[in-house]
Amino acid sequence: MKTLTVSARLDSKTIKKLDRLAKATARSKSFLAAEAIRAYVEEQAWQVEAIEEGVRQADAGNFASEEEVKRAFARWFHAG
Repeated sequence: MKTLTVSARLDSKTIKKLDRLAKATARSKSFLAAEAIRAYVEEQAWQVEAIEEGVRQADAGNFASEEEVKRAFARWFHAG
């Protein structure tokens, strides 16, 4: 896989922790930064996908009826 270079600004406290982690794991700071970004992107990608699916559904006119909304809220919020 082709790789590209990205730069980021980190505070000195984070850099020190990254240095210690790199030494402790015998990995480069670049490797650890790339792994952290890759994991974050994977973890957060579902949000974008869910929003895009919601927009597709709305564009298609697929909305919940008033009764469906009431039933859904009733499951979560029971009266007194």
